[in-house]
Amino acid sequence: MSKTATVRARIEPDLKEEVEKLFHELGISTTDAINIFFKQVKLRHGLPFEVAIPNELTQKVLKETDEGKNIIRHENIDDMFKNLEI
Repeated sequence: MSKTATVRARIEPDLKEEVEKLFHELGISTTDAINIFFKQVKLRHGLPFEVAIPNELTQKVLKETDEGKNIIRHENIDDMFKNLEI
């Protein structure tokens, strides 16, 4: 089946640029990504991911990390797991 339908959407320029860089790293185009998304919606008869409003704790953590607060950095994964041990 040939691809003849067009999808047009308005996207924030910064978001578009950032996501297209990720697609490039994955080796896919924006068109490929949209086709994958549409096929998954068709297969699942709905969105292929949960859409929910984060609870209060999650909202607080997201806000803090966006502000650069309470972020713990690790040198590597071993260091991270070592610091997780209580």
